[in-house]
Amino acid sequence: MLKPLIMIPTYNEAENIKILINEILSLAINCIILVVDDNSLDGTGDIVDKLSKTNAQIRIIHRKGKRGRGIAGIEGMLYALKENIDCIIEMDADLSHDPSCIPTFLKEIEHHDVVIGSRCIENGTEEGRTLVRKYISMLAHIYLKIVLGFKVTDSSSGYRCFRKSTLASLGLDRFVSVGPTIVTEILYAVYQNKFSIKEIPIVFKNRKFGRSKLNYRILLKSLLFPLRLRLKSILGRNK
Repeated sequence: MLKPLIMIPTYNEAENIKILINEILSLAINCIILVVDDNSLDGTGDIVDKLSKTNAQIRIIHRKGKRGRGIAGIEGMLYALKENIDCIIEMDADLSHDPSCIPTFLKEIEHHDVVIGSRCIENGTEEGRTLVRKYISMLAHIYLKIVLGFKVTDSSSGYRCFRKSTLASLGLDRFVSVGPTIVTEILYAVYQNKFSIKEIPIVFKNRKFGRSKLNYRILLKSLLFPLRLRLKSILGRNK
C-alpha cells in the first residue's frame, strides 16, 4: 500500500483533533499525520504537541500571522512534497470526514492522479446537515460546473487524495486562495492539467463539537472566486 501524508488544517478544533488522530492511527497505516494549526486559541496545537511526543507519525506546523484555510493548506502541501511519501490526503479536523475511507483512497490513487470523496454518488450521503446547507452545497456544485466546467459530482469536497507528483506539478506556491476557495483553485488546476480523477462515496457528517467557520462573507468570496479563475484563464489564452 502507498504511504500517505494525511494533512489536517486546524483552527480551534481542540474537541475533535485527538479523536480524529486516534481514529487514523487505529487504521495501522504507514503514514505521516500532519496538523497545520492556524494559531488556535483553544489549545489545539498544544494537544497535538503532546501527541507528537509519543508518536513519530504525528507532526505539527504552528502557523503564525494571517490565518486562512487556503494558506494553511498550501503550507501543509508544500511540506508534504519534501517528505518521502507517495500521496497526500487532505481532510477536515471536525470529524465530518470518516478516516475509515482512507484505505479506499489509497487503493484508488494507485490508478488515478486525484481521488475525491463524494457525497453525491451512489452510497455517498450527508448526515446531520440542515436543508439550507444541503441546498447551498447543491447550488455550489451546479455553479462550479457552469463556470469552471467541473464534471465531478462533489466539487466542493475537501476530502481528497493526490499523487505526490500531481501536486508537485501544479505550482502550489503561485496559488492565491486565502480561505476555503483553495479547494476550488486546486481542483481547477487539476482540470486544466487534464489529470485523471476518481470519485469514491463518503458519508459527510455534520460537526458535533466546535463551531463552523462558514459565514456570509466566506460564501460571497466563494461565489466570486470561480469567476476570477475563469477570467484569468480566458485572459491567459488570449495573450
